[in-house]
Amino acid sequence: MEFVTLNNGVKMPMVGFGTDAANAELTYNEVMAAATEAGYRMFDTAAMYGNQDELGAYLVNSGLDRSDYFLTSKVAQLEQGYENTLQAFKRTTAALQTDYLDLYLVHWPKFEPFFETWRALEHLYKEGYVRAIGVSNFEAHHLDRLLTQATVVPAVDQIETHPYFNQHVLHNYLTELGIQHQAWSPLGRGAVLQDETLQGIATRYGVSVAQVILRWHIQHNVAVIPKSGNPARMAQNIDLQFQLTPTDMARIDALQRGERIMGAPDQNYTEDSW
Repeated sequence: MEFVTLNNGVKMPMVGFGTDAANAELTYNEVMAAATEAGYRMFDTAAMYGNQDELGAYLVNSGLDRSDYFLTSKVAQLEQGYENTLQAFKRTTAALQTDYLDLYLVHWPKFEPFFETWRALEHLYKEGYVRAIGVSNFEAHHLDRLLTQATVVPAVDQIETHPYFNQHVLHNYLTELGIQHQAWSPLGRGAVLQDETLQGIATRYGVSVAQVILRWHIQHNVAVIPKSGNPARMAQNIDLQFQLTPTDMARIDALQRGERIMGAPDQNYTEDSW
C-alpha cells in the first residue's frame, strides 16, 4: 500500500474506501467486509452520509485494532460554528465508537460561522483528538480567506477530481501550500468509464479503466477514495501496482472538459455570506 506524508508528518494511505451510499446488493457489513478483505485501511465517512453508526459498529467488530486503519469524517454545513462543531465531533466519535479521528474535514465552505468552525478543528487537533485537520470542496479563494486567520494550515483538501475535471490548476496551488489533494468521485461516478481513450489504454495494460484512472491520480500525487459495492471491483481499485508512461499520463490529462458532477461550491455558498 502506498502512503503520503501530510504536512504535519501523519502518514495517510493514498487509496481509501468511500463509504457513502455504495450501491450494492450486499448488506453494509458485507460491503465493508469485502473492502477490508481487499486491503483497504482508510475509510472515509461524514455526518451527512448517515452511515457513521453502521461503520463504527462494523469497525469495532472487524478484528482490526484502531491503529490499523485511518478514519476520516467531516463536519456538515448545519453543524458549523465553534460550539456546534465541538458537539458534532462528540456525536461523530460516539457513532464511530472511537476516541479520535485520523482526519477531520470541513465538508463544504459555508462561510457564515466558518472561522469559528476552523478554530474548533484547531482546538481538537491541538488537544490530540484529531491527528490531522483539513477541508473539502475548498477552492483557491476559500483557502486564501481561511489562511488569513488560520494558525494551522489544512493538511488535506478533498475535492471533486477525475479525468473530465482534473483540477490541475487547483492541484498546483495546493502543492504550493503543502496541502494534500484528495479526490472524491475519482472515477467520475462512472461517467468516464466508457471513454474510448481510457478503454484503449486499459486494454494495453491488461487492467480495468478504473485502475487506469486511479493510477493516473496517484502518479499526479492525488490521493483517492473510490467507492464500490462490488467485491471484484473493490479488489481491482486497490490493486494499482503498475506505472503509466508519461505519454499515457499526458493523453489522460488531455481529456479535461471542465465538467463537474456536482455544482461549484460557490453556487450555494458565496463570499456574501461571510
